[in-house]
Amino acid sequence: MLLRRTIASAVVVAAATAPSVLLAAGPALADATSPAQQEQHRPTYTELTQSAEAARQAYDEAAAAKAAGQEKLKATFSALDQDTHPLKAAWLAAEKVANAADADKAAADQAVADAEAKLDAATDEAGKATARKAVNEAQTQVEKAAAAKADAHTKLDHAQDAWDDARVAASREYDTLDKALDKADKAKEAADKALTTAKECVRVPGLTVLANGLPSKVVAGNTVDFSFTVANNTDRTLNVSPLTSFTLLHTGMADQRVMKVQWFNGSGWQELDSRGHGTDRIATIKSMKPGARSDVKLRMAIEAQTPAKKALALLAGDASDQYNPCVLGPMKRYDFEVLPAGSKPGKVDEAKPGNAEDKDRPTPKAKPEANGSTKHDPSAKPETTPDAAKGSLATTGTSSTEQTLALAGGAAVLLGAGAVLTVRRKRGAKGTN
Repeated sequence: MLLRRTIASAVVVAAATAPSVLLAAGPALADATSPAQQEQHRPTYTELTQSAEAARQAYDEAAAAKAAGQEKLKATFSALDQDTHPLKAAWLAAEKVANAADADKAAADQAVADAEAKLDAATDEAGKATARKAVNEAQTQVEKAAAAKADAHTKLDHAQDAWDDARVAASREYDTLDKALDKADKAKEAADKALTTAKECVRVPGLTVLANGLPSKVVAGNTVDFSFTVANNTDRTLNVSPLTSFTLLHTGMADQRVMKVQWFNGSGWQELDSRGHGTDRIATIKSMKPGARSDVKLRMAIEAQTPAKKALALLAGDASDQYNPCVLGPMKRYDFEVLPAGSKPGKVDEAKPGNAEDKDRPTPKAKPEANGSTKHDPSAKPETTPDAAKGSLATTGTSSTEQTLALAGGAAVLLGAGAVLTVRRKRGAKGTN
């Protein structure tokens, strides 16, 4: 058995558990840039969505490449282990020559020993001369056998190194794919985290929806006109979908239809969806600048047969901007009474706004499409049609021109080099696996 080296590839398979930063937001540049520059470097929601999709595709491609690379590695190792493989065949042939050279050297050494024994046993000068000549010739053969042995083992080492190098190269190639997948996984995790964070609803106290002229008492059989004002007192340019909910308390769904609330869309009256207890979003007010206001006309009709009831209205601003698909303003609650038909309430004050907890925020029911399917209507992303810049939904006020971001997003996959561990152990000609 000979002392030979073998190469074991160190292939690292590590799960990505710590997210890395994919895109730097403004605060990271606070020392070097102005607030306006920080905002320009902040990725928009669209860009984050695109980055997450690109990271997912890159991960899928890296996973497929690793799987293919693993199969290639197995095939390469299997081929190298075959005695018919050129590198393995060259190694075995060199080992055969080296073994023969070892035997020749051992035989030459034995011939020297035998010749020296005869020299020691010789008793006369003629016998000693003959034995001395045999020793010299044996020693010459030992030198030749030693040189042949050294040459054979050098060639054996080279042949074995070539076989080992082929395994190392295959292992490094696979290791590169494995590390690329690890990089892609971390990039995907970071992109998904950034997108998830952007999807979280942002509360902004400056986005208000307040009623104007909503009476605290309404006599059944009458129609009352009122309005509400949407005000964007934030520092954001928002697409605002005012959320409205009108409900008769302690009344079943069927009885809610006795109260009909409509809003004026600029060309006609449109009824609020009564399937969700009168909860609905009106048309989106697009690109509402900081400081802008918008008034919406409404009217409420209560059928004459309606008995005395307590009622409430909930008003809030559901909005979005280029960075967050869910921006929520505070919700206001207006309590009012429905009086029986013919009642004489006298002077009626306006209903006063009160605060409502966020857990009481109503969600409009999904609206059916023309094909009968249901349209998803999450609070995080209000509908954006029709355009609210017409009729009574036109915004007022001025602000600076909205800046267009030109952030070029992307994630680069960095490839690592393969790590190799060299060890030595004893093995025979067939111990190549």
